[in-house]
Amino acid sequence: MRQIITRFTDDDLYKFTMCCAVIENYPRAQVKYRFSDRNNTIYPPGFAGELRRQIKLLENVVITEEEIAFMRRRCRYIPAWFYSFLKGFRYDSRWVRVSQDGEGHLSVEFEGCWSNTILLEVKVLAIISELYYIMTGGDSGLDYGRYYDISREKARRMLEAGCVYSDFGTRRRASFKAQDTVIKAMKDFQECGSYPGRFIGTSNVYFAMKYDLVPVGTMAHELICALGGMYGPQMANNLAMKTWARTYRGALGTFLYDTYGWRIFSLNFSEDYANMFKGLRVDSGDNYKELDLIVGKYRSLNIDPRGKQVIFSNGLDVDSAIGIQRYASGKCLPSFGIGTHFTNDFPGIKPMNIVIKLVAAKITESWPFYCKTCKLSEDMGKYSGDPETVRCFRQLLRLDEE
Repeated sequence: MRQIITRFTDDDLYKFTMCCAVIENYPRAQVKYRFSDRNNTIYPPGFAGELRRQIKLLENVVITEEEIAFMRRRCRYIPAWFYSFLKGFRYDSRWVRVSQDGEGHLSVEFEGCWSNTILLEVKVLAIISELYYIMTGGDSGLDYGRYYDISREKARRMLEAGCVYSDFGTRRRASFKAQDTVIKAMKDFQECGSYPGRFIGTSNVYFAMKYDLVPVGTMAHELICALGGMYGPQMANNLAMKTWARTYRGALGTFLYDTYGWRIFSLNFSEDYANMFKGLRVDSGDNYKELDLIVGKYRSLNIDPRGKQVIFSNGLDVDSAIGIQRYASGKCLPSFGIGTHFTNDFPGIKPMNIVIKLVAAKITESWPFYCKTCKLSEDMGKYSGDPETVRCFRQLLRLDEE
């Protein structure tokens, strides 16, 4: 079978930006990640073996001078030393454990230095998604010509509705070609006319390079989860904001706030951070209620929310994005990151609902034990971590008192 991931920057920007921040601030931190399939999928026989082979093939994927030159040009906020790190970076399949039980359920775990394992998640998820369709025959029915037309129509609706949006679809795409098709269609359509909306770019650095778009993204929940495990969830958001400010000094100023819910974030979101960060990302909960909370918080700090960016990325499709755009207009500067609906919306194909989450961390390799962590978003269905850790963190954050 062909190699699925062949390009180093076929990955989301925020994996690189977080990796840089981790090296600067937590260079000796060790972490564990765990795969979760929310659909409880039965994978075909031999899937684990082929996945192990694909992960082994990542050891031959290295960054090119072309990729470095593009990132230097488009990502000026990344310090120059980081590209020396990327030049020397090599994947190691020993960081990953893959197995499959008798019923066909898949188990994937990572363990190692945070600055190394952080660059595995998106690539492994993209491999799992594409490999599943290959091994079940679903890829044979993918009509990319029709998908190009469908994607252009989605672009038309978004742009005419005034939506500013990006592709966030790498991790659960139907295939590399599917994401390529979507991004080409959306760029082509935007270049055909003038619209109130705008297609900004993509989270995927390789496709941003291929189509000369802006690579977009800042951070993922794992940053706050790791700090919550090492230092406690009460101040994890505060520590994450400090870490980000120390590394990027005001650039990449959109904060993902929902790792432990709105209430504890709001208590940590003081006036200095509210002014420093350009905006917030909504990734769970009721989008309308979350926006109202954000607007209210800014106003309580005497900050005009109309000048603040709010990025919505909570399982959106075109219809929901347009609805939010209408509601948010005049309240903030709304924009949208849309993933699976863009890159895995083929007729007759069920998108995968898979994630890989950071579940434990320790400050240095010398510690004899890990500290477990979890994610407690505004949707209980998006919780991650074992039940006892979830219970403990909910208790620490007084969530059961709300």
